[in-house]
Amino acid sequence: MKLSYEYIRGLTDGEGTFTFSTSSTNGIKRRVPAFSIRMAVRDKELIEGVRDSLNLKNKVYVYNHQGKDGSIRQPQAMLIVREFPALRDVIIPVFYKKLKGNKRLQFEEWINIIGLDPAVPRTFKILCKIYKNGYFEEKAKRFE
Repeated sequence: MKLSYEYIRGLTDGEGTFTFSTSSTNGIKRRVPAFSIRMAVRDKELIEGVRDSLNLKNKVYVYNHQGKDGSIRQPQAMLIVREFPALRDVIIPVFYKKLKGNKRLQFEEWINIIGLDPAVPRTFKILCKIYKNGYFEEKAKRFE
């Protein structure tokens, strides 16, 4: 199923997030930038459609996290993208100057945190710098 980029942006507005994966190695905290989209497992094929339409290689994970409040929740399907080339060549260009409202603010704050947070690995910091220098202006045209 080929999804339009506009459809993917709309779906992300409701179900996606620009976030960070955190890990700690030898006491050193790392925050790796990540894009994720999560929905009930009944929509796993839709999330796979997002992945395939963006030509990403990431796996769509299925998990059943029940939380600590005792509520019974449906299993979830989730796509998470945190690889530098995928963020640089696909995720940021797809959303570059295309989001509205709160999701636009979340995206811009995410880009700024990438550049400012000392726990973000140096290799990812270039994303903020090239974003601010207009690097994605041309790349984004591929996703119109």
